[in-house]
Amino acid sequence: MRKLTVNLGRRSYDIVIGYKVLPEFGRLLRKLKIGSDAVVVTNPYIRKLYGDRLENSLKEEGFSVRFEEVPDSKTSKSDKMCLNLIKRIALYDEQRTLFIIAFGGGVIGDLAGFLASIYKRGIPYVQLPTTLLAQVDSGIGGKVGIDWTYGKNLIGAFYQPKVVFSDISLLKSLNLRQLRSGLAEVIKYGIIQDEGLFRYIEKRYLGILKLNENDLLHIVLASSKIKAHIVQKDERDTEGKRMLLNLGHTIGHAIEAATKYTLYSHGEAIAIGTVCAAQIAKILRLLSPDSFQRIENLILKVGLPVKIQNVKLTEILKAQLHDKKFIGRKNRFVLQFIGRKNRFVLPVGIGKAEVRENVPLEMVKKVIKSRLECT
Repeated sequence: MRKLTVNLGRRSYDIVIGYKVLPEFGRLLRKLKIGSDAVVVTNPYIRKLYGDRLENSLKEEGFSVRFEEVPDSKTSKSDKMCLNLIKRIALYDEQRTLFIIAFGGGVIGDLAGFLASIYKRGIPYVQLPTTLLAQVDSGIGGKVGIDWTYGKNLIGAFYQPKVVFSDISLLKSLNLRQLRSGLAEVIKYGIIQDEGLFRYIEKRYLGILKLNENDLLHIVLASSKIKAHIVQKDERDTEGKRMLLNLGHTIGHAIEAATKYTLYSHGEAIAIGTVCAAQIAKILRLLSPDSFQRIENLILKVGLPVKIQNVKLTEILKAQLHDKKFIGRKNRFVLQFIGRKNRFVLPVGIGKAEVRENVPLEMVKKVIKSRLECT
């Protein structure tokens, strides 16, 4: 097993990464002394695959274990589901030694983490991610929340887990589309901070797609290091450093919203958004044509989209203005409209990205339009 530490003072925690290490999970938790009653929030599919192994690992160390299942759907990340879980947990929470285990992908991690942050003013929770996207991105950093009527992640908090435990063998349950979706975030890390990681994916993408153990360990470890490093510098998105993690996300989120979250997975939308950002950087002569081509080619090689199908430009722009990062017409993170001025996270090389101001809005529109593909 490999171990990284997210250094946040009293909120510091480890990221533990290994292969077929789920049997060690209970022993690790016992050392943390976070409670004796585990509530595992998961979905029926993950429980069926791995629930017995997790339960055995916990019970061998003397933990009591209860499973709380939620549907395997994005709609589970809701206020209704969160309150329903609180109601169910409160019925048997008598010893006050309860903690939450988020056992699943990004939806489970966000929901269970937010539940832990508000139940009894906050109880311990741990992340046990089962998707590549959750292991390299959403499971690290303490951003938790639920969706609401008026938008995604509108209700949330920064609430750090006690540990992130990434067992690479759990990724064997992913279908190819889910794996590719997670790879979009790994490629993003290579673009913004680690050319070596980018080159590794260029060379080993077939092994990654075939779930080669060593390849998966390499990319999860490298990605987790980058995410941990950035979170340490800017835990709550107040210093501007964490903004780099949003490469591709403003346009990507707009694509998701414009298609009502049904046509593209999160990673697929982010892949398109990343190519758009790289294209803008190329037009502004911040990124060489060769580097742009490497970015687009790698995204295509791993099977992710670079074109937007069956969506109108006006729908994407409208969705972009309704993104949660906007206050009025100002975006605090990736794209900030001030009159006709804005700020964008743009790659300026493979392994380096910067926040650039005054990217012409018409250029952004032109790039998005060039990616539209009506069928």
